[in-house]
Amino acid sequence: MRTLVFDLDGTLADTSADLIAAANACFAARGLGPVLDPVQDALTAFRGGRAMLRLGFSRAAPGWDEGMVDADYPVLLAAYEGAIDRHTRLYPGAAEAVEALRAAGWATAICTNKPEGLAETLVTRLGVRGLFGALVGADTLPVRKPDPAPYRLAVDRAGGQVAVSALVGDTDTDVATARAAGVPVALVAFGPEGAGVARLGPDAMLDGYGSLLAIAERLVPRPVGSNAR
Repeated sequence: MRTLVFDLDGTLADTSADLIAAANACFAARGLGPVLDPVQDALTAFRGGRAMLRLGFSRAAPGWDEGMVDADYPVLLAAYEGAIDRHTRLYPGAAEAVEALRAAGWATAICTNKPEGLAETLVTRLGVRGLFGALVGADTLPVRKPDPAPYRLAVDRAGGQVAVSALVGDTDTDVATARAAGVPVALVAFGPEGAGVARLGPDAMLDGYGSLLAIAERLVPRPVGSNAR
């Protein structure tokens, strides 16, 4: 069975505002105020909690060190879990496109660098957990993207084979993951960097979810003489 694996943050859903709010809660607790901007710093938000903390501390806390990041990371996760879907929304047409993909016989999975428990909570609250046969998070394995092992696990748990699979993402991490796994990758043109991600050299660009099925069929053609759907 052909399989399409999706990144979560910045690919299926715009989570930046809730992520930034969680980081700003950490800065506020230290008396630094809301250091990060949910629009201007969205790209950093999609690179994870530690990246947001480092950026904020570099702006507002001269002499900061990694110990501060380590101390505040659990605080950030707790704040984020408490308001994980306050502003987060699926990108337009995402759910319908995944439904169409599955109706066409594809297996689907999520492979994200968000902790697995938080990712499970988010997709469940967004009402789309049932659209994905597997979900692999940052802590499911001892390694995370761009190591290819989480991607391969997601494909396997979804019932597919890596040789007939592809990845949909939004950052250089997703491109590196796909290259390491030896599979094609499409990047979305509606994430925080917009069409600028084309500079990363993906195999396809996804301008909107209306073209998902056509792009998937182009990236992973049905094997000749195979019953694979």
